[in-house]
Amino acid sequence: MGELALELRMTLRLFFGGEKCFGPGPAALLEATDRLGSLRAAAAEADMAYSKAWTSLRACEQALGFPLLEREAGGRRGGGSRLTKEGRDLLAGYRELERRMDQEGTRLLRELLPQLAIEG
Repeated sequence: MGELALELRMTLRLFFGGEKCFGPGPAALLEATDRLGSLRAAAAEADMAYSKAWTSLRACEQALGFPLLEREAGGRRGGGSRLTKEGRDLLAGYRELERRMDQEGTRLLRELLPQLAIEG
């Protein structure tokens, strides 16, 4: 059996005025909505009720002060959702912040706990 490598796992959640305003769940919903063109489809993919997905993103929008999605009601064209520029920028910045925090966290773990012999 191979040697197991120690991993550092951090979860990034953003708070405004003490209230959570963005995190892994909303980020995943935005990515899926962007890919699928529909919040309803994104919620289904995440095995989440559409109403919960909508409520979650609406709470983020209210806390952040800008819309994350542009919504088009159904009808002949079927409707759908797409990320606003602000939503796309927030998601890109959030993912970059996660990436950098992960790198820095791994560096700090190696520096501060060298006795754990971290691989990689």
